[in-house]
Amino acid sequence: MIPIAALQDLVTAASLDFEPPAAELDAIERELPLIQAQVELLDAQIMTLDRPASELDVRRVRRARNRVMATRRDLTNRTATVQPGGAA
Repeated sequence: MIPIAALQDLVTAASLDFEPPAAELDAIERELPLIQAQVELLDAQIMTLDRPASELDVRRVRRARNRVMATRRDLTNRTATVQPGGAA
């Protein structure tokens, strides 16, 4: 019987306990309101999966969808005014 063994080194990173860079953390923090609005929309949609949607459910989903669109608009407007590299 011929033993089968890996002839190459592992492909994984040497250290898996590294922190994300500050730029990625800042990007996540800027997008957090949008993420929260999307979670609220998803929650509202999940509530209507197992039963017919009532008028209250329809309003809840509509408000959540509008909140996502408004937050996305605000985030887009905010990032469009900020120049990369700190230029004014």
